[in-house]
This record gives sequence, structure tokens and C-alpha cells, in this order.
Amino acid sequence: MLSARLRDALDNLLPEPGENEDHLLGGVTLRDAAVLIAFTDRPDPGVILTQRPQWLRSHAGQVAFPGGKIDAGDRDAVDAALREAEEEIGLHRRDVLVAGTTDAYRSGSGYHITPVLGVIPPDLPLDPNPDEVEDWFEVPLDILFNPDNYERQQTHWQGHLRRYYDMDWQGRRIWGVTAQIIVNLARRLPAGWYR
Repeated sequence: MLSARLRDALDNLLPEPGENEDHLLGGVTLRDAAVLIAFTDRPDPGVILTQRPQWLRSHAGQVAFPGGKIDAGDRDAVDAALREAEEEIGLHRRDVLVAGTTDAYRSGSGYHITPVLGVIPPDLPLDPNPDEVEDWFEVPLDILFNPDNYERQQTHWQGHLRRYYDMDWQGRRIWGVTAQIIVNLARRLPAGWYR
């Protein structure tokens, strides 16, 4: 069962520290956020990602995990990630077997993001909220967790050189914080844990 393999993999994380964008933060107070990394329980598992609408003021059109800010009413990061996934793509918390959390990521935009890892049944009839999500899709782990599929890019942003990972998958650009969380997780989990 994929959820048992994921829990075991989390218990055996490799000691490599994650990369964060601390150099961009200065004295900024970080806002707590959480994302759900939803692994599909199938022979060749994948991860659910969302595409944000083009008309949004912030991060328009970007690929992301379901998630967002931790609200005052949320018990913890897990509760926030499950609430956000339900609001964004109609993924009910009863369908998610939570395996745990992994290294928090500090983004250059001022968020302390906790990735919540869970397993969901394959082929759920998800219903994206058009105010938050334009579309959703699933990327196979063999592709998503393969570092050879990412290019290392750099750009100047707010007076600093910023390095990031970038991957094109079937015309969708996976980059920035989302790609960094994926790459960090792929480095920390034992190779082939999902097989």
C-alpha cells in the first residue's frame, strides 16, 4: 500500500538539508502556509498539481500544490492543507490518508510553507473552484521526481540573484517554489520508495 511505503520513507528521510530562499527575506516576518502533496495510490503513482487562473493578481497562471495560508481557525498545517485542498479542488479530507509533513520551505515572497504528504485514491472526480484553480492535473512520480527533468535557471529579482528549478511537462511549466519543494522532497526520500 502506497501510504505505508510513504510513511516508511518519511521515517527514513535522507539528511540533506532543503534549499530555501533565506537570502531574499532580510528581516521579513514569515506568514505560515501549508500545501498538500497528494500522491495517487496506483501502480505508477503521481502527484496532483493545480494551475492558477490567468486573471489572478498574484502568481497568475502558475502551477502549484493545493494549499495556502494557515488561518486562525486551522488546528495546524495538516488541517490547513486539507481545508485548502477541499476549497480549491473539491478533494475531501476523508479521501486523504495523511502520512506526515516534511521540511518547511521559506519562500522569497515571505511564506513559511509546510508540505503535507498524503495518499489519495486514483481517479477521484475532483471539482476545481474557478475562483482559485483554472485546472488540475496529475504528473507521474517517475517524471516529477527525476532531477534530470529540471533545468536550473537564474534571474535577478528584487536586487538579488535568484536560482530556481524549471520543468516543462506537457505544456505546463512547473517552476519556482513548487519545483523547489518537489526537488527537495525527491532528494530527501529514499530512491524508488514508491515501488
